[in-house]
Amino acid sequence: MNEVEVINRVHAKSIEAWGESNPKSLVLSGDLTTSCEVDGFREKFPDRFLSMGLAEQNMMSFAAGLAREGLLPLVHTFSVFMYRRALDQIEMSIAYPNLPVKIFGFLPGVTTPGGASHQALNDIAVMRSLPNMSIIETGDATDVENVLEISKNINGPVYIRMIRGEIPRLFPKNDPTKFSKARKLSHGSDIALFTSGICTEESLLVTNLLREKGITIQHLHITTLKPFDDCLIDEAVTKVKYGIITMENHTSVGGLGTCVAELIAKSGLPRKLIKIAINDTYLHGASKNYLMNEYKINAKALVCAVEELVNEKLDISEMDVSQSSKNDSFSENQPEAL
Repeated sequence: MNEVEVINRVHAKSIEAWGESNPKSLVLSGDLTTSCEVDGFREKFPDRFLSMGLAEQNMMSFAAGLAREGLLPLVHTFSVFMYRRALDQIEMSIAYPNLPVKIFGFLPGVTTPGGASHQALNDIAVMRSLPNMSIIETGDATDVENVLEISKNINGPVYIRMIRGEIPRLFPKNDPTKFSKARKLSHGSDIALFTSGICTEESLLVTNLLREKGITIQHLHITTLKPFDDCLIDEAVTKVKYGIITMENHTSVGGLGTCVAELIAKSGLPRKLIKIAINDTYLHGASKNYLMNEYKINAKALVCAVEELVNEKLDISEMDVSQSSKNDSFSENQPEAL
């Protein structure tokens, strides 16, 4: 198999190009301009860049005012500073009047080594509870390249969970991410697997190994977490034999797993659900890979979850996982999805 293409500073390139054709867009930064990859936008469009300092509450209220004047504010900060520090302003100044403010939150979950003060572990849970708020999570370079246009076309506020730096391209550049539409990465009738964000790349380390063991997986990459009304998800929940697994870079309360649990409850189907997520705890500071392993949101945890559902040991070792590789891209038109 080919190695996955890795691209650096995807959002930086994307927002600079996108800004050319969207003159009403303005970027607001909470003193994290380079960290949120908008330093190039600042240099290219200095009249459309606002450095708001370490004052997230003021930044959200300011963005609301810009939106009321017909502009398109793109707020950039770390996820944790957005929803912890400025929730009242987001709710009352942005969500309540349903204003088109687009909030780009970087370093979600275990993607920061900064410890509990910097780790946004329950941001989806909090933001899902706000009426009018849409939520998107990026998992690869193609997702990141498309979120600007997706969010622009949503009539209301949007929270985007962003990845940055060196990002894999898991999905073809010419197959754009769509709002409220999952990507089907493989077909199967044994287990439904729903993954989001960085956990999709991690899951792909073992899905081929599972197929070799005779386990067929209906695997969907989820980018839209609110609204959660994609018919592909309903179809996957309905058809599988053993049960459902969700895998996410978020607490087990209120995120992707909860979205799926609510859907199962609404459908009335007797389906077992295993949530691979951070289990109701704060984390310490460390690398992403260390934290994924330590808090069991990694490939090994996925193998264990599958074994629990099928009630069988599959004899997939850590060495098997480490030697596994991912295709350079995944789409419904490839053999891996058939």
